[in-house]
Amino acid sequence: MNKLKKIALLIVLSVIQLTLWAQDMDKKTEDPTDFMRSNGKIYVVVACVVVIVSGIYIYLINLDRKIKKLENKG
Repeated sequence: MNKLKKIALLIVLSVIQLTLWAQDMDKKTEDPTDFMRSNGKIYVVVACVVVIVSGIYIYLINLDRKIKKLENKG
């Protein structure tokens, strides 16, 4: 059974490698990040991601403080 798992893993990794290699061969279209960078839209995307991640961190910090208060109170 162990030999069968190794063969299956080898086949899966080979297929993944072939698909990735095939994607590199066709570079006729422009890269989406270059398009966004040329129009300045990449900065809007980065700003949105920073705002969302900052909001999540602030929420988690506030939640942690509330939990600590409840643990100390009870």
